[in-house]
Amino acid sequence: MPEKPTLSIISDHIVVNKIYEIRNQKVMLDSDLAELYGVETRILNQAIKRNIERFPEDFMFQLTETEWQNLTSQFVISSWGGRRTPPNVFTEHGVLMLSSVLNSSQAIQVNIQVVRIFARLRQIFASQNELKIEIEDIKQKLNSQDKNIELVFSYLDELSEKKSQPRKRIGFKPDEL
Repeated sequence: MPEKPTLSIISDHIVVNKIYEIRNQKVMLDSDLAELYGVETRILNQAIKRNIERFPEDFMFQLTETEWQNLTSQFVISSWGGRRTPPNVFTEHGVLMLSSVLNSSQAIQVNIQVVRIFARLRQIFASQNELKIEIEDIKQKLNSQDKNIELVFSYLDELSEKKSQPRKRIGFKPDEL
């Protein structure tokens, strides 16, 4: 059975720009997800509260005040209105779980798109780590080759010094007769 083609509702670029790294995890803010899903943030958070058992700490957590201030300093936020509490953030697994809480067709399509982007990011980071390891191997080989080349040059220097010294003749000397 052929796979159904899915249309991207939102540009991948927009979604990627809404993924942050906090506590060494890739996460998305509740307000960004609500915007992507086409619901109000409070509606999203109410649905989560009704289903809180689906969102353990490794799926969703609330930012600390310091984390929230650090994050808001990275982008411009209107001082009008605003939040009273730091936002909830969702890991890739939390975003997956949101699909079981929000059932609108837009939420489902956006959720599929977000999960695919998380998977692509994971692949990119994995390939970057492989590249880093390969580069380190090459650096170590180059360092070892540099040392070997230095050793060869030092041997060549020693040989050239020995050649420049006069040698005593061995054998019959005609002057001694």
